Amino acid sequence: MTPLLGIHHVSAIARDPERSVAFYAGTLGLRLVKQTVNFDDRSTYHFYFGDAHATPGSLMTIFPMPRARQGVPGTGQVGVTAFAITPAAVPFWSERLRTLGVAHDGPQSRTFGGHTEQVIALRDPDGLYLELVAHAGAASRPGSGGSSEIPSPLAIRGLHGVTLWLDRRERTEQMMVDTLGFRFVAEHDGVRRFEAGAGGVSTFVDLHVRADLAYGKNGAGTAHHVAFRVANAADEAAVGEALLGAGRRVTEMKDRKYFQSIYSREPGGVLFEYATDQPGLTVDETLPELGQVLQLPTHFEPLRSEIVVHLPPVAAIRTERVA
Repeated sequence: MTPLLGIHHVSAIARDPERSVAFYAGTLGLRLVKQTVNFDDRSTYHFYFGDAHATPGSLMTIFPMPRARQGVPGTGQVGVTAFAITPAAVPFWSERLRTLGVAHDGPQSRTFGGHTEQVIALRDPDGLYLELVAHAGAASRPGSGGSSEIPSPLAIRGLHGVTLWLDRRERTEQMMVDTLGFRFVAEHDGVRRFEAGAGGVSTFVDLHVRADLAYGKNGAGTAHHVAFRVANAADEAAVGEALLGAGRRVTEMKDRKYFQSIYSREPGGVLFEYATDQPGLTVDETLPELGQVLQLPTHFEPLRSEIVVHLPPVAAIRTERVA
């Protein structure tokens, strides 16, 4: 069994960087904990939003690409990304979304293994499917602390989990259990829930067979990948060996500055990343300073002036390093 600890982050594609910051940091109150660029495309921002401590398992990252085509949600994708809130926070979030004019459904109840959750469903400005899920375990996790409008006890408490949309689930389920060590939790209305690591909030992966959908197409309003946590490079290597042994293709290890990563698609087509907890987002700025200035990988630093000129300005953030 491989040493997965849970979910590390989810990455999605958007169009407008200003709108993305306004929604995730403003509407949802997540803390902008890192502004950098796509390490594979320096013309595109890469924003990280998370809890007050930038904890792995709290991170939602956005690639805002103004020229991105509109994505088509479908199978082979992370169909829904869910954030955790406490049960006491449900009325607050229902009212906040109503007041801000954010279309949403719920709260509605669903039960997995005897645990009933209240779920508020919504979309981000590009159409990405999101949920706010009330779970008793959320109370033990740090709050986001990104907005003075949101009382700390009612703030989002990191990621709850993800729902994979698949055309069939048998091979995906087998790989998750036999190769990655996920454990089956329960089933609700045909959706099967699994958990990794110690279980609970930020470890849940739900498998939903969507026979009504075609294979999805990446673009604005779709998730690009989900990343799972491993403690260190040795554990990541063990995951890679296990995946290769199961017949999956695996990339070489990539240095993402804040974590080391490998990538592999599960049998249903969803891109899985496996990311180390270390060195973390404070490797290039202190915890109080997180997200205040543009950070670049070492190989892009000589091009900083050129990169900044070509990135679209975002009023809510600064793109120059403060001396």
